[in-house]
Amino acid sequence: MGAIRLDRLEKWFEALQVIKGIDLEIEDGEFIVFVGPSGCGKSTLLRMIGGLEEISRGKLVIDGRDVTSDPPSKRGLSMVFQSYALYPHMSVRENMGFSLKTAGAPKSEITEKVDDAARILKLGDYLDRRPKALSGGQRQRVAIGRSIVRDPTAFLFDEPLSNLDAALRVEMRYEIAKLHQTLGRTMIYVTHDQVEAMTLADRIVVLEFGTIAQVGTPRELYERPANLFVAEFIGSPAMNILPCVPSDGGLAVKGGRQIPDSSGRDGAVKIGVRPEDLGAVAPGEGMLDAEVEVVEYLGADSFLILGTEQAGQVTLRADGTTRAKPGDTMGLALTGRLHAFDENGQALR
Repeated sequence: MGAIRLDRLEKWFEALQVIKGIDLEIEDGEFIVFVGPSGCGKSTLLRMIGGLEEISRGKLVIDGRDVTSDPPSKRGLSMVFQSYALYPHMSVRENMGFSLKTAGAPKSEITEKVDDAARILKLGDYLDRRPKALSGGQRQRVAIGRSIVRDPTAFLFDEPLSNLDAALRVEMRYEIAKLHQTLGRTMIYVTHDQVEAMTLADRIVVLEFGTIAQVGTPRELYERPANLFVAEFIGSPAMNILPCVPSDGGLAVKGGRQIPDSSGRDGAVKIGVRPEDLGAVAPGEGMLDAEVEVVEYLGADSFLILGTEQAGQVTLRADGTTRAKPGDTMGLALTGRLHAFDENGQALR
């Protein structure tokens, strides 16, 4: 009941095109995340689906029905905003039941649905409080509860966690993931935080300047990025992107040595290596020598930021027990997957 199809959707603001022909099939019950840098069009696309932005061209279909020209109230969707948008003079119960009250629902139905939503979101002890007496995470749960009581076809989330501190973001990510498992409804979630995207999504839609750069599961995007944009955007820390040159039928990092098992990548001008796919070896060995500039200790892991003469900066993920320190010189060896990209930034498989 929550299948959504975007058919060549476009959005123009006078002469400026911000959404450039998006095609996407969203399955019933799927958790889709739109992710990308500021200005890529992810929030605009979400608002077009919700009916808050007019669709300039193309077609939007929900459960087989063309809703392109329908107002938001006719689309059966519910939106959760970044700003919570709660009524400060109303209690939590009144905020959550307000949409049902304005629709003329019986009081018994409103009470039942509000109580059910409060149970799911663990808000039962706060129903008589006003928003000012709640924490940021509790306010966001109230905003989500207000959406749940409407029993929508799909939920739309527009960067709902960006106003929360780091600890609350982790907690609310868990709450939203559990909510999806409990309700089984279609959810479309917008964020600029690729960690949220990786931990929540069934599939991620990476947007770049109003177009889809790649669609796939978090694992697919991490392990097989389609282009340089996706490779650099997905992953924290980001993938190392290094210039390369042909070498005896294979590839060598610029200023370094030949990379083992790098044949068959004709046309490659850059290679990509995740920080965890590099290992430290003795200077003069491996594919490249580098000098440690910064050590970021994170407990179980340490990230070494290294400088090279010609290939730029490199990040290596090491065990937290490493004794490397700034000024040390080491060789870097490939221990995992190698990615190669042509002059247009497209991945070479």
